Amino acid sequence: MTLARNQQICVEETPYYHVVSRCVRRAFLCGQDKYSGRSYEHRRGMIVERIKYLSSVFNIDILAYAIMSNHYHIVLKVNSTKSWSNKQVLSYWSELFGLNILCSRYIKGEDLTNAEMQMVLKDIEEYRKRLMSVSWFMKLLNEYIAREANKEDKVKGHFWESRFKSQALL
Repeated sequence: MTLARNQQICVEETPYYHVVSRCVRRAFLCGQDKYSGRSYEHRRGMIVERIKYLSSVFNIDILAYAIMSNHYHIVLKVNSTKSWSNKQVLSYWSELFGLNILCSRYIKGEDLTNAEMQMVLKDIEEYRKRLMSVSWFMKLLNEYIAREANKEDKVKGHFWESRFKSQALL
């Protein structure tokens, strides 16, 4: 039986994790497909750029990675976002998703009612958690890769075999 990711990843125990994602249906992530003769090597650069981009937004350091023909490995370190100011959290989050109206008003320094401010603070705490979440990092990495690969292959459906695997490095 599978465990919820929040029961598998505990950054208080260790901030270091090895994560793996594998392609489904003999799909190629990178390399040369010996059956069709197609090369997927160009995807390697796209994946590396996406990993770099996400690690610049998330408070997650990439310690090592390996991109194989049908899967990849990443060794990462999760850092705390506690030292980030509320405006820093919103700035990083806005790089990924944009901000709702209240958070935008907060960033601009506009006056907010107490109720509006409570809503903004609630959002900031949620974004703070997500910006140091291995699950959110992997979601944004795998979703991007799957969409790009499926678009290129002119197919729909699953690109990844299952959710990512993670192993704590103690």
